[in-house]
Amino acid sequence: MTGAEPKRKIKVLIVDDSAIVRKIFTQELSKYPDIEVVGTAPDPYIARDKIVALKPDVITLDIEMPRMDGLTFLRKLMKYYPIPTIVVSSLTPKNSAMALEALEAGAVEVLAKPGGSYSVGDMSVQLVEKIRAAARAKILSSPLSTYVKPSDDTSGLLKLSLTQTTHKVIAMGASTGGTEALKAVLMQLPPTSPGIVIVQHMPPKFTQAFAERLNGLCQIAVREAKNNDAVIPGVALIAPGNYHMVLKRSGARYYVEIKDGPLVCYQRPSVDVLFHSVARYAGSNAIGVIMTGMGRDGASGLLEMKKAGAKTIAQDEESCVVFGMPKEAIKIGAVDVVAPLQDIPKVILSMLREDEEPKLIP
Repeated sequence: MTGAEPKRKIKVLIVDDSAIVRKIFTQELSKYPDIEVVGTAPDPYIARDKIVALKPDVITLDIEMPRMDGLTFLRKLMKYYPIPTIVVSSLTPKNSAMALEALEAGAVEVLAKPGGSYSVGDMSVQLVEKIRAAARAKILSSPLSTYVKPSDDTSGLLKLSLTQTTHKVIAMGASTGGTEALKAVLMQLPPTSPGIVIVQHMPPKFTQAFAERLNGLCQIAVREAKNNDAVIPGVALIAPGNYHMVLKRSGARYYVEIKDGPLVCYQRPSVDVLFHSVARYAGSNAIGVIMTGMGRDGASGLLEMKKAGAKTIAQDEESCVVFGMPKEAIKIGAVDVVAPLQDIPKVILSMLREDEEPKLIP
């Protein structure tokens, strides 16, 4: 009688010009039995040879390196040797913008280097979760931004006045692959859309760059949320990295509260924290959308939203980079509609239109 086959470890290659970062990452990852650091590289040229020789499952890639920057290397890698890649960057506006370009180029996750309030301990938890997610990630043949083409019917679906949408809230949650998926959805929503609240798992500073990027692409306004920001039609608020965001209500006015707190489902911000607050304060006036990402963050919150009368949507497996969060929500009965990414905007707007149609009284 033989025992079960041992689970294969996730093989990781660390690419960073900083010897200290290579050492810290190796030390932290060695604490986890399901992960093996098979090698390190101080620049993309050495990394290229080690990728061919060691065949890692995941690489972590610094943005700023000598001889060739990480972004240039990533684009070459995705063209000739696609491999799940976690981009590692220090917390600067320039690097945040470059990290977003890396996500658009095919990286599956972004991680902040430890420093200041972002400790090695926090980084370690995030790094391990991102590596596990990256190992399961599906490298799409084309970027998600080209996966969804803006259609004429979405702008025509929502013909509601702003007064009709002020009592509605759309709540969205995503993780691995979510930056591009959210962009694909938000770009199709008309400026008369109800207020939107979003949690995308990202480090501090990066959420601001992400919001600014989307704001320049979408018909709606997109901002990184600040404490007490009003949730109003035509505006999407993205939870700032390293802080939870909750929806509150005062009379007829919805607003958000930004707060500290422990990691929930290994995350801060957490989709569950947001969704539970939306269930409590918006109830049947809400629509919940759970999208690509690993883990179960958002599943229990989406179920609470559904129990409170909200309509709920999950992204389907085929269009997800990682079908984890939607799968968990579907499994516990939290989802009304499972839709491919390109259909999510139409489903949202159809749900809003249904709510505004006069109901026949028997």
